Amino acid sequence: MIHIRVSPEPIDIAAEQARIEHNAGQGGAVATFTGLVRADDGVEELTLEHYPGATEAALTRLAEEACHRWSLAAASIVHRVGAMTPGERIVFVGTASSHRAAALEACAFLIDRLKTDAPFWKRERRGDDARWVEQRDGDHAAAARWKRE
Repeated sequence: MIHIRVSPEPIDIAAEQARIEHNAGQGGAVATFTGLVRADDGVEELTLEHYPGATEAALTRLAEEACHRWSLAAASIVHRVGAMTPGERIVFVGTASSHRAAALEACAFLIDRLKTDAPFWKRERRGDDARWVEQRDGDHAAAARWKRE
């Protein structure tokens, strides 16, 4: 089971956790990651834009790759778009597998790769100043560790 949702609605962690556990099959392990908007250097608001259709397709491809690579029973990616403030949930990633190592690795793979492989654009606002944010070198390094030779 693959579940992908991109929406301006707040992420209900309990509902997402229940969904991934329900689809875990005969049990084993569930791994999750929740990302929160950071207040780095005084950020007051983060606006995330996406390319509807293309973003969901990119996230689906990543989830399919993770399911194939780690034999997952389920994978879920829920990503917010729109304006958010520090502390709000921006992303939930969940994976289910019969073994913990696979669930944990697949979860790390998905969060690392979605930061570089899905078409999202970030704008940070600090007071009256707003600027678009480029992807960080660290994001590319994290994603690169999952590339197959």
